[in-house]
Amino acid sequence: MSSPPSPHPNDSSHTGRLVQAALSISVLLATLFTAFSPRLFSGDFGETILALMTPQVVSDPSAPVARQAVRIGIVSGHWGNGEDVGAVCGNGVTEVDVNYNIAVLVRQELEKLGYTVDLLQEFDPRLTGYRAAALVSIHNDTCADLGPEATGYKVAAAVGSRDPNLSARLVACLSTYYGRDTGLPFHPSSITTDMTGYHAFDEMDPATTSAIIETGFLFLDYPTLTEHTDLVAKGIVDGIVCFVNNENIASTPVP
Repeated sequence: MSSPPSPHPNDSSHTGRLVQAALSISVLLATLFTAFSPRLFSGDFGETILALMTPQVVSDPSAPVARQAVRIGIVSGHWGNGEDVGAVCGNGVTEVDVNYNIAVLVRQELEKLGYTVDLLQEFDPRLTGYRAAALVSIHNDTCADLGPEATGYKVAAAVGSRDPNLSARLVACLSTYYGRDTGLPFHPSSITTDMTGYHAFDEMDPATTSAIIETGFLFLDYPTLTEHTDLVAKGIVDGIVCFVNNENIASTPVP
């Protein structure tokens, strides 16, 4: 029986080089992973990156991942502002109460979808430097009978927004979905400087895209606002989700 062939003189050195190369690659990959660990990023950015790298349990496979990393601010107009309750109707209903009922439903529905939501008062101290993907302030118009034309909603962003394109898209999303869900008309002619110059726009972080919505007139639209509050809230929620999901939507023309 013949003897087994002797190993090639270069086999051992070739194997050693392969092992050394494998170890070097492992060390390099470990170093890169450590260098780019999301924990080294500060603030919300690091939390968002970490959330995106963490496996999520999502019941709807088509739903966006890591919604809990997306913060939304909801201001309930006039809430917590002392005697300023906004419009006061003849039956004793106040704007602040209508705003609050809508805002609470909006927060609940957004939280059901997995978003992180802050419900804020009119002059909430948290508004100073507030950072979020979006902020929407909820208000309503007068209880007075201003004639048959005084019906509908309006949406406005800040004049001089740092990113006019983002602001326009938030307004477009809110306007489109709110009108679709509630059936109320868009009423741009009653948009005022009190809306475009809303105080919270100047208080929050400039990176926060924000808008104010007046969901209707508390005279002709009273039944919708008080008896179908779920539809009112749905319109706002759908508009915010449209913005956050970067849906392709046309801008709403505003005179």
